[in-house]
Amino acid sequence: MADSQREARVATRAQSFIDRQAFSGIQWRVDRGGETWLEGRAGWSNALTQKAMADEPIYRIYSMTKPLVSVLALMLLERGTLRLYDQVAAFIPEFAAPEVVSNDGSRRPAAGPILIEHLLTHRSGLSYSFLPECPAGQLYAQTDMFAAEHSLADMVALIAANPLAFDPGSAWRYSVATDVLARVLEVVSGEDLPALLKREILDPLGLVDTAFSVPAAERGRIMEMFGNGDLQTIMQFTGLPQKLTHVDTIADQYPADSNSFWRGGHGLFSTVSDYMKVAKFLASGKTASGERLLSRTTHKLMWTNRIPESQQPLRLGPVALPGYGFGLAGRVMTDTGRAMSLTSIGECGWAGAASTYFWIDPAEDMVGVVMSQYLGSQLPLADDMRVAVYQALDD
Repeated sequence: MADSQREARVATRAQSFIDRQAFSGIQWRVDRGGETWLEGRAGWSNALTQKAMADEPIYRIYSMTKPLVSVLALMLLERGTLRLYDQVAAFIPEFAAPEVVSNDGSRRPAAGPILIEHLLTHRSGLSYSFLPECPAGQLYAQTDMFAAEHSLADMVALIAANPLAFDPGSAWRYSVATDVLARVLEVVSGEDLPALLKREILDPLGLVDTAFSVPAAERGRIMEMFGNGDLQTIMQFTGLPQKLTHVDTIADQYPADSNSFWRGGHGLFSTVSDYMKVAKFLASGKTASGERLLSRTTHKLMWTNRIPESQQPLRLGPVALPGYGFGLAGRVMTDTGRAMSLTSIGECGWAGAASTYFWIDPAEDMVGVVMSQYLGSQLPLADDMRVAVYQALDD
């Protein structure tokens, strides 16, 4: 089969999701050797009204905010203002005496403190309210910690008022840890997160559409949201065919017009082209012009697995990630013998709750970004798109 036919499979796969009305719009870009290799889009900003996608659509990227905050922490580590072994309670005293809650609701003192390294690797004992069968997450769900009107400091205070799901360091569980980390960065630097992130990463990378809000003149470019009504229900898989249900309340949960809403674990808006710059920076530690923002040694440390075999496979609720470990900024493929889709040793990256995804593959000199806007998708859009990309490799 000719190379062009294999490459066409990427667009064909994306269009198949649009044709069955499982997603409204999908955009993708894959670079190899620093140059754009594959890119395209399919669908609409709102398929129900046939509202077209903007020339450069803007997406709510949810947890793809996390790697930016994590690498910001590593920059402060390089400057000696933060250490992986620092106790979180040194910066946020409310975490000085954490408790662990059991399945029966009983509590006991945690066996040790939460460290900065635990926050970066999601081994802090913190949780998420949408994770099923987690007693700590169930307690989170009884609060309004995710309300957009809360400041980051107020959100973290609510997190600290709740018990942990397990002793710090003893397990891996996806969590609000990066929100807590973001608050630590504010305390350490004396600046708010948006200002710190803009000066240290967004401006040096030349990002023009990545921020915690969107200017009024650009809000028409924001892709409309479909899927579950909020984060609480994104792990409630029904097994029924996925439908395009418009999320009318998304601006209340994830506002584009607020000057006081920011988080460490979500909250950023971005575009495929902007996030490609982010992904390339995460792949190298450098800007497009070659300026090093992160040292070679720190960059290597960032993408080294830190999760022991006893705490694998990683799980996002019912979803397992076999073959993956976790570094200081995201997942890292360590065992392709357990991988369930096409990949390489050292492939790394992360994803967002609204069907955004990126990967970095050093072995193939490849970086990919796929974006849509569907909260709680039951379909493997990212996996299928990535497989379509890998099968097109011919050298």
